[in-house]
Amino acid sequence: MKYLLLTHRWICSVGLQTYPARPVAYHSARFWITPPGRGVQHNNLCSLRRATTKVLAPRIRMALFNVRSLSNKAFLLNDFFRTSGLDVLFLTETWTSPGEFIPFSELLPPDCAFFSSPRLTGRGGGLASVFNNKHDARLLSSPTYSSFEVQLLELTGSRTTLCVVVYRPPKYYKMFISEFADFLGSVLFKYDSVIVSGDFNIHVCCMDDQLAKDFLVLTDSFNLIQWVNEPTHVQGHTLDLVFSFNVDICIKEIRNTGLSDHSPVIFDVDLGDTGQYLNSPLYPMRTINANTVVNFTTSFVNSPFSMLDCSSPHTLENSTNTLFTTCSSILNIVAPIKMKRPRTFSQCWLNDSVRALRRICWRDERKWRSDRLQSSYDILRISRSKFQTAARTAKAAFLSKIITTNGDNPRILFKIFNSVVNPRPSMPLLSSPGLCGKFSNYFLDKVLSLRSTLPLVTDCMSTPDCSATFYQFEPVSLSTLKRLIDKLNNTNCVHDALPSRIVKDCFSVIGPCLLSILNFSLLSGYVPSALKHAIIQPVLKKRNLELSDFANFRPISKLPFLAKILEKVVLLQLQTYLDENNINDKFQSAFKQHHSTESALLRVFNDLLLMADNGRPSVLVLLDLSSAFDMVDHNILLARLEHTVGIKGAALDWFKSYLSNRLSTVHLATSSSSAVPVCCGVPQGSVLGPTLFSLYLLPLSAIFEKYHIAYHYYADDIQLYFELNDDLALSLNSLRECMSEAKKWLLSNSLILNEKKTEIMIFGSNALRAKLRDAFGFLSCSLSDNVRNLGVLFDSSFSLDKQVSAVVRSSFYQLRLISKARRYIPHKDLEKLIHAFVTSRLDYCNSLYCGLHSSLLQRLQTVQNAAARILTKTSKFAHITPVLADLHWLPVKYRIQFKILLFTFKITNNTAPSYLKDLLNPYAPARALRSSSQLLLAQPRSRLKTRGDRSFALVAPVLWNNLPIGIRASDSIHSFKSQLKTYLFKLAFSTF
Repeated sequence: MKYLLLTHRWICSVGLQTYPARPVAYHSARFWITPPGRGVQHNNLCSLRRATTKVLAPRIRMALFNVRSLSNKAFLLNDFFRTSGLDVLFLTETWTSPGEFIPFSELLPPDCAFFSSPRLTGRGGGLASVFNNKHDARLLSSPTYSSFEVQLLELTGSRTTLCVVVYRPPKYYKMFISEFADFLGSVLFKYDSVIVSGDFNIHVCCMDDQLAKDFLVLTDSFNLIQWVNEPTHVQGHTLDLVFSFNVDICIKEIRNTGLSDHSPVIFDVDLGDTGQYLNSPLYPMRTINANTVVNFTTSFVNSPFSMLDCSSPHTLENSTNTLFTTCSSILNIVAPIKMKRPRTFSQCWLNDSVRALRRICWRDERKWRSDRLQSSYDILRISRSKFQTAARTAKAAFLSKIITTNGDNPRILFKIFNSVVNPRPSMPLLSSPGLCGKFSNYFLDKVLSLRSTLPLVTDCMSTPDCSATFYQFEPVSLSTLKRLIDKLNNTNCVHDALPSRIVKDCFSVIGPCLLSILNFSLLSGYVPSALKHAIIQPVLKKRNLELSDFANFRPISKLPFLAKILEKVVLLQLQTYLDENNINDKFQSAFKQHHSTESALLRVFNDLLLMADNGRPSVLVLLDLSSAFDMVDHNILLARLEHTVGIKGAALDWFKSYLSNRLSTVHLATSSSSAVPVCCGVPQGSVLGPTLFSLYLLPLSAIFEKYHIAYHYYADDIQLYFELNDDLALSLNSLRECMSEAKKWLLSNSLILNEKKTEIMIFGSNALRAKLRDAFGFLSCSLSDNVRNLGVLFDSSFSLDKQVSAVVRSSFYQLRLISKARRYIPHKDLEKLIHAFVTSRLDYCNSLYCGLHSSLLQRLQTVQNAAARILTKTSKFAHITPVLADLHWLPVKYRIQFKILLFTFKITNNTAPSYLKDLLNPYAPARALRSSSQLLLAQPRSRLKTRGDRSFALVAPVLWNNLPIGIRASDSIHSFKSQLKTYLFKLAFSTF
């Protein structure tokens, strides 16, 4: 049956009300109702679409709402989302700005996430989607149109559904119909099911409106069904529309909430199972508290496991397994694993008074909806205002309490701040053994595929054996072990049989057992298998990356806490041996005491400035290695330890046992993969891994020294820099030979140079850089005018203007977020946030800023001034110097001097890297003078002509010698910092 004609008698018999002729949608059928007296008009007939026979039971509840400013309705929308039982909420006219997420921290219900698409130019507009985390939602890139805004959301389940959110401004655009037709044609045919919803500002209820006619004809030509047939605006027009293609929709309610001049449209949709990758956000956790520690101690003392037999490696293996089994059994009783939700700050702040005000809002809303009186609406507005104010106050008090309790814990501080300014909950992965196995295979195959590309080359470099030897690790005492454990950071792994909290708090009873295992492992040269099994947790590199692509995940390894204790004992003894015999590479700055990225960059930048002062160009090459830590060959590493480092005997046997028979297992929630052997690489997440990798690279330095090329390491980041001679061809030929030999050495040692990430910068004139562009062989494509080196942007002119711009941009972004979150953060905690998020950016590697142009320093000072104004709520017209003085904040210029003088003090007191000590020399006059006892530094006599006046070697002695003798002679670094800050503070504000 193609057409169906209904008479007035039949309409009355089924109880349908009659209105002016208009379309009515019922599932997939659409028909027209003609009032009595008008007769039957055949042009009102339309084709019937058959209703689907699909069961509509598993439905998702959605809502469309034009909120007209989200910032002042966030808490109320949170309540609307939860009380309406919504899974997805589409919002139009959010009126948010790019990067503004504060309102969403108030709006987001527990276990929900959002996508925001603000209007990029002008005011108003803006779209957003709020959805429950159990649905696999993905934001797609949206095209830009002049006549309307659009957001594309993809819901993945048993079928993929495209959700389109549209906002068309009320201003008339003659191009809307054609642009919307182009949009539908570009996206509609790519999906089997589509939902289009939004505020179109088109009066589809007025059939005489030409725009409405053209719009409905357009949507009908694309087989879109429109489901909203009631007024959605206070003026009685239907402006908010919901279309669908191949999706069954049931409109549940369209009611005026009084929150906006638009009514929310609540509807149910059947999209199938949308939890393909996601599961309920529950994770296995143990609750370890004071009672747990007491119960564990009692149970361990009364357990049959009392004395250990560690007379042989076999008994050591059995004793370790028995210890782990016993402790795991006790923990399963006193602190059993339970599936819990991770702690969030979304609704924890709700208290009884806020809940009472919310109930009053519900009562007043019911009264207003029943009588529709203006007085009732005024009462509702007052009650909602009180609820919003009380909610913000309660949330601020809750966050302040957490900050006060965890004021010394930066991780908690960052977590709280991010929960307010960037409320984007992590998307949990589905817990299944199959997925764990796929992750395990991917991480393993990635390394194996890289190793398969290695040529059959042997290390052709012969390195002399180390004259020093290290045969045996020394056993440790119980008191030494206790001090070492107390200094270790707490690590939490639910699969660890001995968590850090248990080891530290129950050390009196469990300490002797641990001491016996550790000492026998050191003396026998054997590492128990239980300490070589790593738990790998895949972590998404960035929030907006695809969950289905394993390349977007980073494997985070977690080792047993007892393994970290054993490795720490070994590292301390190994490091002592390396330092005493000067075996460590002097220019390796990673994972070494008193070394940092700033100390490494300070030396490199100093040398480059001095090269530029000679009037010759210089070259900086940044090498990058592919999966460097995972590619280390165990046999080569053991040979390196034996011959280059001098480790022999039982100590070498210990490292052989440590590297052999290692296993890894991927864990996701309650599921895990099978254990797979680790055939290469230093253990990720271990204490020893970084040091072993540094020792693995020791012979590479000889290649750079052979060609007289300066180098500097920071883990697997390698920096090469050298000065070009007058004979450019000879200099470049030397570089090419060096790079060729280094690349060959890397391949022979199972390491692969990542040429795509390798960068080269030439410091010199533009003409010279253009001349040398094609002279670098296989690295010619890596030439750049700006490179990021350990977080600092270098440029070919040493101006650091790109670096300053990046710091200013990121700092102001953080300040904007802090200013919007200020109402939640008390003043005493707000300063901590400013120092953590802004001052830390101004201070990072600021020792390189000495001698910068005053305009660049002023830009950095503007950031500090803005931070002070936000903290103190000072007007922008008020003088900032008194504010900085009251806060005891050193201006940027003096913070730079403070950092340089701090490095200088460490150099003079032998607590700085040796490569920085080489840059400064104590002042030694030819004859006895009073100045010989003044702790002065020698200043370079040569006249520096160009950039050299900014080098650390010249600036540090001048600043140091101008300090009062009392500050230079400080007996501790804490005393020096205090006196230096007071001295610089007086200099900075002497005119104030």
